[in-house]
Amino acid sequence: MSGLSIGAGIIGHRATLDALGAEAKSPAHSYLFAGPSGVGKATVARSFAAELVSRSEAGRDRVMRNSHPDVVVIQPEGRAGFGVGQSREAITAASLRPVEADRKVFILDEASTMTEAAANALLKTLEEPPPRTVFVLVAESADDLPATVASRCRMVRFGRVPEGVLAAALVERGVEAERASMISRIAGGRPGLALDMVIGDEAATFRSSWLAVPGRLPSEPGDGFRLAEEMLEAHEPLLEGIKVRREQEIESLKARGLPVPKALRDSYDRALRRTGMSLLVAGLDMLASWYVDAASVQHGGPVRNPDVPTTELAKVPARPAARSAELVIDAGVQIRQNQRPRLVLTWLFNRLADGA
Repeated sequence: MSGLSIGAGIIGHRATLDALGAEAKSPAHSYLFAGPSGVGKATVARSFAAELVSRSEAGRDRVMRNSHPDVVVIQPEGRAGFGVGQSREAITAASLRPVEADRKVFILDEASTMTEAAANALLKTLEEPPPRTVFVLVAESADDLPATVASRCRMVRFGRVPEGVLAAALVERGVEAERASMISRIAGGRPGLALDMVIGDEAATFRSSWLAVPGRLPSEPGDGFRLAEEMLEAHEPLLEGIKVRREQEIESLKARGLPVPKALRDSYDRALRRTGMSLLVAGLDMLASWYVDAASVQHGGPVRNPDVPTTELAKVPARPAARSAELVIDAGVQIRQNQRPRLVLTWLFNRLADGA
């Protein structure tokens, strides 16, 4: 290969990137990149694919721009999951010889949405892959895939990026240090979410809204529902900025006389839904950190949110604060398991108001 460093420009995951760089010399036929949403799995998958097929910086750049003929990114269609059509598309393309490189790479994004029929169609190809072909499946967890598919893949696990690493990367990109630190706290180790929040001033308002929840807990059950509605809308200003940037990208394609495929619009819609979910979970992470701070400060420990007045934190005794933090964390798990966010938040706020 060219000797270029794999993962140039990627935030965090250095050890994983180094391991994949060594792996590229003799890659397996199939990989599963698993980890939380927004931590950069799909970006690393492209970088790994670039290492596998390119011998020049220009070639690697084509991979990252999704314009290399030997790197195929396959995504779900519309709101549906990863269906049998996408699996058959991958199988058919895998049977063809590489166009330029020594091998072909297929990145199956959002593979966790794979239907049973799609998994069955893909399984034989993973068991007996064509020569010079590498598959990279991207999902949040191996448990989200049929065991027959996951077991055929070499697992690469991704965690969240440390807050300090993420903040430093934002500063390198021109973000003022204090603002970079705030965005990193909100993003909770998700570089994709952090980069989405860099443009605009909505991040501070979003954080303030969630950290104010303990002082606004309902006195009546109906108030809990109304507070839940409000918090579900707290991230809309952030999403609006992302929507504007996506539309600008589409208009740029039109201005150059290029088509705007439905698949591109669908991918934008899916990205917005993922970002909205990530922001909701990030809000709950911040709320949990408020209660952890409340428990810690009463024992002389450190706090994660030094701008929250100690007098406010001290209003909640240590043990109820710890129980409240557990409730908030559990609510985040429920939402990630596709429970209805409105009902989960209403239940949560009413429980918190009762003193956990």
